[in-house]
Amino acid sequence: QVQLVESGGGLVQPGGSLRLSCLGSGFTFSAYFILWYRQAPGKEREMVAGISDGDGRTSYDPSVMGRFTISRDDEKKTVYLQMNHLMPEDTAVYYCNAVNGPANYWGQGTRVTVSS
Repeated sequence: QVQLVESGGGLVQPGGSLRLSCLGSGFTFSAYFILWYRQAPGKEREMVAGISDGDGRTSYDPSVMGRFTISRDDEKKTVYLQMNHLMPEDTAVYYCNAVNGPANYWGQGTRVTVSS
């Protein structure tokens, strides 16, 4: 059974940090491009960061460039999203997405709230 399970969300003050994790199972994790998306209340889901399989090339939305870092550990079947200098506008549900050709899997999301 294919699963992506996100964890690490929570409430954090502006300027704080969180690290999200995405654990995959039931598929060949190392062969998949992994992305993090987020969806804020009343807004469309948007791509935040992605990391390729193989060479681990990364890409980021400009709004998080320099603050967020995506990484992967294929032995642990886990992708991380280190989020620093968090701002209230980063408040959203964060989703993990694994893609390989027609295969496209999503996690259930983890909520991040940035507020004082």
